[in-house]
Amino acid sequence: MAALIDIHLAGRVYPVACREGEEENLHAAARLVDAKCREALSALGTLSEARQFMFAALLLADQLIEREPGAAPPPPHVPDTKLVERAEALATHLESLAESLEGEAINP
Repeated sequence: MAALIDIHLAGRVYPVACREGEEENLHAAARLVDAKCREALSALGTLSEARQFMFAALLLADQLIEREPGAAPPPPHVPDTKLVERAEALATHLESLAESLEGEAINP
């Protein structure tokens, strides 16, 4: 049976479903991601939520790579430029929607 818990990331609360008994692991993972979001924000200044999460993911991945000194680096990735352009356009659109919603919440 699934449990619904609230996790706190980058100053927001997200309801997340997990399997019974895995709540504490999910909370611990959320604390790690939240700490990296805060680290990215303090190092780089103002960031959108999406960029906070991106830098948090990169910081965590860097930690994992450093812990495995004998591990081979991942193969080079050749991005699909059209897909990257579409993802960037979508991210920009989502950021503008979020800003609009925040503005509406401040000025109802």
